[in-house]
Amino acid sequence: MTKIPPSLRKGDTIGIVCPSGFMPADKAATCIRVLSEWGYKVRIGKTLGNQFHYFSGTDKERKADLQQMLDDTDIKAILCGRGGYGMSRIIDELDFTRFKKSPKWIIGFSDITLLQAHLHTKYKIASLHSPMAAAFNDGAFANEYIQTLRKALKGNKLSYKCAPHSFNQLGTATGELVGGNLSLIAHMVGTPSAFNTKNKILFLEDVGEYIYNIDRMLIQLERSGMFSQLAGLIIGGFTDMKDTVIPFGTNITELIRQHVSKYRFPVCFDFPVSHERENYPLKVGVQHELIVSAKTVRFTEL
Repeated sequence: MTKIPPSLRKGDTIGIVCPSGFMPADKAATCIRVLSEWGYKVRIGKTLGNQFHYFSGTDKERKADLQQMLDDTDIKAILCGRGGYGMSRIIDELDFTRFKKSPKWIIGFSDITLLQAHLHTKYKIASLHSPMAAAFNDGAFANEYIQTLRKALKGNKLSYKCAPHSFNQLGTATGELVGGNLSLIAHMVGTPSAFNTKNKILFLEDVGEYIYNIDRMLIQLERSGMFSQLAGLIIGGFTDMKDTVIPFGTNITELIRQHVSKYRFPVCFDFPVSHERENYPLKVGVQHELIVSAKTVRFTEL
């Protein structure tokens, strides 16, 4: 049974940490202000604004900063500043002994997919795939995606509807939700962090990849058996896709359809989870129902 971290109350502390890529401190200023306006205290990790080449610190610095946040029982949720790359360099050095006794919401996406998968697979602890600190900028904190994060932190059950797509495969599925960034999910295959997708609802999104590389990663998931016993599949945004000088020969949506059309589980295309503005919070490890009909798609936390 998956452990669901407790919801937050006014006065609770949210930690902001950058366990992967570098993020300038000023990029989190709006987020810190808005979280305070929501009634939360904010504690800043040492990695926010810190830089070591591409990263927010050395492996040792990033691991220590995240470990401190994981262990501190006064911190009730951890919001990652950004993703980038670097979680896989430290994931096996983290100690979750205290965290298991007092789980808290780990909030983020992209490279944070690895941490969320590790928590689900190894420790059966839910997490929140969601916009991160940088997403609050330029007035975006008022949009429905950030406001839905606010609802999720308060413990509200999440429910979404989206328009039908001509490539959808109709049906109903119920199961735990797993997923995130396709590149990270493929990266985890064969490791202790990899998702077990049997009877689960899987969601996928990605950004900035070559079309042929998406093809290769989907083949990796198929060959490893991740599609064979799925309950349902949600395809989010695949944005800023690139093609080679000699074109691959198909667009990204058609490519994904080619890979999933052989399966009988329901499939939803163009669900609003992505690296762009359209990025609804999703609770990884929590039971959901997916209904894909000819007129609409409903996705509901149970």
